[in-house]
Amino acid sequence: MLVTGVLLPLPLAACGDSDSQDSEAGAGLGSAEAAGDVRATERARVASGGTLRWAVDAAPSTFNVFQPDSTEATKRVAAATLPTLFTLDKHGRPQADEDFLRGAEVTETEPRQTVVYKLNPKARWSDGRRLSAADFRAQWKALRGKNNAYWTARNAGYDRIRKVTEGEGADEVKVVFGKPYADWRSLFTPLYPKQAMSSPKVFNDGVRTSLPAVAGPFRVVKADKDRSRTVLKRNHRWWGERAKLDRIVLTAVPRDKVAKALARGKVDVADVGAATAERIGSANGLGGPQRPDAAKGAKNAQEARKREAELREARKRKARERFGASAARQLGKYEVRRALDPAYTQLSLNGASGPLADERVRRAVARAIDRDELAEKALAGTGLPDDPLGSHLRMANQDGYRDNSGAFGSADLDSAQSLLADAGWKTGGLGGTGADKRAQDAHAHAHAQDPAEDRSKERGEEDGKEKEKRADGGPAEPPGAAGSPDAGGRAPHRAEAEASVVRLTAAQIARVVDRPLSLSVSATAQRGSILAQAAHSSLASARQAGSERKLSRAKAALETAEKVRATARELRLLAGDPASAVRSKDGKPLALRFVLPGGKGSAQLRETGKRIARMLTEVGIRTQIKEVPGDSYFKDHIATGEYDLALYSWPATAFPATEARPIFAKPQPASDGSLLVEQNYARVGTDRIDQLFEQAAGELDEGRRRTLMEKADRRIWAVAGSLPLYQRPQLVAAKRGLANAGAFGFTGPVYEDMGYRKG
Repeated sequence: MLVTGVLLPLPLAACGDSDSQDSEAGAGLGSAEAAGDVRATERARVASGGTLRWAVDAAPSTFNVFQPDSTEATKRVAAATLPTLFTLDKHGRPQADEDFLRGAEVTETEPRQTVVYKLNPKARWSDGRRLSAADFRAQWKALRGKNNAYWTARNAGYDRIRKVTEGEGADEVKVVFGKPYADWRSLFTPLYPKQAMSSPKVFNDGVRTSLPAVAGPFRVVKADKDRSRTVLKRNHRWWGERAKLDRIVLTAVPRDKVAKALARGKVDVADVGAATAERIGSANGLGGPQRPDAAKGAKNAQEARKREAELREARKRKARERFGASAARQLGKYEVRRALDPAYTQLSLNGASGPLADERVRRAVARAIDRDELAEKALAGTGLPDDPLGSHLRMANQDGYRDNSGAFGSADLDSAQSLLADAGWKTGGLGGTGADKRAQDAHAHAHAQDPAEDRSKERGEEDGKEKEKRADGGPAEPPGAAGSPDAGGRAPHRAEAEASVVRLTAAQIARVVDRPLSLSVSATAQRGSILAQAAHSSLASARQAGSERKLSRAKAALETAEKVRATARELRLLAGDPASAVRSKDGKPLALRFVLPGGKGSAQLRETGKRIARMLTEVGIRTQIKEVPGDSYFKDHIATGEYDLALYSWPATAFPATEARPIFAKPQPASDGSLLVEQNYARVGTDRIDQLFEQAAGELDEGRRRTLMEKADRRIWAVAGSLPLYQRPQLVAAKRGLANAGAFGFTGPVYEDMGYRKG
């Protein structure tokens, strides 16, 4: 079961954003399987024995998944050692697990909903006791929310249960609900032994370091003192199919250390980023999706195979030169498996105060953003579908998915402009601070000295939809890039000027690297292009030489070039036409605080943020991007509301009526004057949305429940508190011989079937 009760950290464990994404991000990946890729293999072809070293982001701080500080590793331990009554298939549909259940169904709806669970009589805890109603009753009492001494992360569903009793026999459990509960299949998974739930002391502290009993294919036998390694060993009391592996070792590997661990052969399976996936592909002699076909023009199949083999060897040789022979050899032992992750990245618009408290401004932001472009860029090279996500409540490959985004999910700059004007945000200059006026005056002076630029503006260079406009500090398109004014022929004077840059000598470039030519748009833009040209040349040279020092210096030079080009865009913006000028209201500019997480693990997220900022610039919305430490991003900014715009991710759920409700619940005033937001960090909601969730949670008819959820989703789009962008990619590096493991998508691992293929 996937739980949305806890915000996943950025990046998501399954996404692996620790590496920046590039044009060859998908190199080395096999055929894309959006619903999952685990190299499914029949048990008969899986060898018995062996150890699987599984990298996890962080060690399990507790073995109790119902505690607020449980981690992904906690869930892995629970799934391997405890009863899972319902698992999810590849489309997110719950299915009864026959190892624990012979059946489970709603037997009565009047006077109260009653569910009868028929347990597998073979199911036993490792202490020899049968699974029974006593375990269900203990878990219900601990999680129902009536005793605050239990440190629980959630009580949804358990708080609706009226009583839990034994059914007609010892293998039956009868659960009677006080209020109808549609998502009853989400309960009692995982199921803990009654002694783990017997008291707050055991629940809070005892289960942190050990499990009193298990009932799964594996058991916990060891956890290092620092919890960096958790060893799971085959459970000989397991009544199901015998586990193929002897042991599973969950090893804590920080996200920025995963590539090194793979290169040293320290782990067998790990979530990776796009750049590491490309490295693995290169080490295997595979090229990216942009590479030419080696067999093109071959006279026959034999010649085509020969050409392809030669190309693979050349790529392997290049990988050895780039990464070192030992690292390349180790990386060549892995392959990358991938799927669409059951989680999505969203733009959150804080509607508690400021400009975004006005629904029209939030809707304008939504209409100004090209979600198609953002999804395409974020998923480039993965080979996975790159359509933007059209729902807050279901993933694209999930049963029941429907695109409910309507008008609010597509870019329409004219509509965005109209919404902003209607909200009172006008164009025509800031008229604000002295600094703003001095900047405008400085540009006006420079502009007056540049008649060529005047003439170009008369020819319509600066139309309000020019795609090269960028936000503060964002990278620019290279000269002549598709979508740039040069490519479209709208800026002939600039295309001509930048074309001359290509003919400059290294000495001429050096004379302008350290100082500006003048404070005019054309000159500043030209200087930025010169710097970018020099930086890209240095970058290519450094990569060819394999020098980390030169590569670092070249990247620093490229950052300098981008800053200069950003200055040119700033100057252009201050003198732009009304469509691109900063909007203002009551003398204040329309500027939004855009908070993004720092660190290597969030590189892709920051790129998405910069693209959003550039899009908003086109309708006169300025963004002040602030990068903050990743470990304080959520705690000090998202949870406290110290932001206007932010990017973060939510996991998907098979039970949105219950588990997605806190994310979109209308904030309620607290007695101290603050807002109780649950997990609605956009702080935007309505009574009607709450009503729809409440109705859906109690609706036992699946068709009617789905209709209610679609209505709720459309209203969530309309209030524009959050904007789903794309479903995240799940990239997993796995040893080539590893079977039934990898990118699981919605499904969970079948731990007893995991192992290494024979032969």
